Amino acid sequence: MKITVIGAGAIGGNLARKLGAAGHDVQVADARGPEAVPADVLESGARAVALDDAVQGRDVVILSIPFERVSELAGLFDSVPDETVVIDTSNYYPHLSGSIEVVDKGQVESVRNAEALGRPVVKAWNAALAETQRTKGVPAGTPGRIAIPVAADSQEARRVAMRLVDDTGFDPFDAGVLADSWRQQPMGPAYCTELTLDELGPALAAADRDKDARVRDSMMERFAALGDAPTHEDVVEMNRAAHR
Repeated sequence: MKITVIGAGAIGGNLARKLGAAGHDVQVADARGPEAVPADVLESGARAVALDDAVQGRDVVILSIPFERVSELAGLFDSVPDETVVIDTSNYYPHLSGSIEVVDKGQVESVRNAEALGRPVVKAWNAALAETQRTKGVPAGTPGRIAIPVAADSQEARRVAMRLVDDTGFDPFDAGVLADSWRQQPMGPAYCTELTLDELGPALAAADRDKDARVRDSMMERFAALGDAPTHEDVVEMNRAAHR
């Protein structure tokens, strides 16, 4: 497939490398220009391109930029066909980005981004840590394979995104429509807890919007309690412990 990843940070870089290695035609765009895309992001054959040219003639566009920046890309999609699948990987952390009133009042993260862009989006890859995505992808059928939820209103767009999640080394979980994607947002039981396919469904069902928001807003305090050099495993265990 022809895929563009917008954003060359930890998540975007992981996806560009993994999808390139899986045989897809991958482009990477950064708002600062092609020269800002790190060389290691291109090591699996992806190409750095200018942002203005990044979305034309592509099957899939993956947005791996901060949540509060997604709305800035609305004009970029004015001439993009409806059949192009747009995937949103972002998460809302008000202590990092500042408060966004409509989300604080209950609008689902990716519903807000879909409205801002003026087109449907898929929610995927947001519920796994960058280090999880970088190091824990394994072939399909491997026992204990970690699952990643995928939500979208279009069954076809969801199917495309689920195929790509599989290509990055994780079991895709059909998480239903976009309005239900709050269940995979920070910091619910399914968020960054490295669950298998069998475990992920019950975790999504157990999500509680009020509690999950409180857990999210206490994240900095909980990180501080881990000490100066928490490991990846420490962070995953912290996330799991918040829901025991």
